[in-house]
Amino acid sequence: MTGNNLKLIDLFSGAGGLSEGLTQAGFHSIFASEIVPTYAATYKRNHIDTEVCTQDIRALDAESVRKKLGLEREELDLLAGGPPCQGFSINAPVRSVLDQRNHLFKEYLRFVDAFAPKMILIENVPGLVSFEHGATLHAILDALAELGYGADVRILGAAYYGVPQMRWRTIIIGARGKDLPSNAYPEPIYHAPVRPNFATTFDGRSLLKNPSPKTSAKFTTVKDAIGDLPPLKNGEKGSPVKDYISEPTCDYQKYIRTGTSGVYNHEAPRLSKENIQRLHYIKPGGNWTDIPQRLLPKGMQNARRSDHTKRYGRVTPDGLASTILTKCDPHWGAYFHYEQERSFTVREAARIQSFPDHYIFTGSQAEQFAQVGNAVPPLLAKTIGNSIKNILIGDN
Repeated sequence: MTGNNLKLIDLFSGAGGLSEGLTQAGFHSIFASEIVPTYAATYKRNHIDTEVCTQDIRALDAESVRKKLGLEREELDLLAGGPPCQGFSINAPVRSVLDQRNHLFKEYLRFVDAFAPKMILIENVPGLVSFEHGATLHAILDALAELGYGADVRILGAAYYGVPQMRWRTIIIGARGKDLPSNAYPEPIYHAPVRPNFATTFDGRSLLKNPSPKTSAKFTTVKDAIGDLPPLKNGEKGSPVKDYISEPTCDYQKYIRTGTSGVYNHEAPRLSKENIQRLHYIKPGGNWTDIPQRLLPKGMQNARRSDHTKRYGRVTPDGLASTILTKCDPHWGAYFHYEQERSFTVREAARIQSFPDHYIFTGSQAEQFAQVGNAVPPLLAKTIGNSIKNILIGDN
């Protein structure tokens, strides 16, 4: 087997960040399932050879999908996805049991059972590790073991793999019929100033993959990520496809600009007059505490200065961005540009998530932001994919 014919299925695919990174690692996505039509449309636009299904996964017959794809059991190389996992445990509290999204992990298991893939990949939020004091994660690993998979879990910091933001993901990898090899999780490549603010231990062991003392490469900065994009004024749209303002100034820009002829999805959201007033007082690295009290939202005027430290933040060009959320709303985080009087564009958020510039997002601007914020950073997915690929190739 070579690394050029590895078959991938992506469940709960969203706009395709996980698939994009795995594709860069050498996988070929043959089927994706995503219930939100605008997310699925973006996925299909960027993965034209993939069959994309927008049907509710609970109504999909996994055996029928396998037969339609012409695959035998045990033929699929990788089943990947980000199913909601909280609430899967039989000990889930009532508030979780009532939320049907929390049972969607069972749908992922149906596909594992039907396809018997060589390897599985699951991504989720860091909070999965501590949810129900670890009972949910135990239930997931036990369920995979019953299906014949040796699986393990780690928490990976995206910044350690070149993504210019403070983002963490819980990653479960499993191999059919054997214990997971020790090299399944990629070693960090960069040092970065990130610290977890969540539980990092499970069954008495740390799940973090930290850089070794020998790792000397510096993390990717915000300016590395977006410094070559054309400047915009608040609310400015301009041409749908814009020119770069310079040749690539760093390796990250060279990587992100591969295969594109211009800048798409780069239109400045329109900030309110009040937010523009607030922005004038905030320097790079600053936040809401720099704003005069009279200009703060009423709900924040009596807040303690130690609270909401990222709200109304302006990023520093030589630092990391805060986690990109489904809204780059300055009320919720540091989403003001470091030198321009505006908030991030969809393309800037996508750059900070490590989406290549040729990846085009469809739908309204709000829908595009949601697609970017919900995605797995492709560069992180690529690094994980390379580790999985090495295991698959080594087995043949």
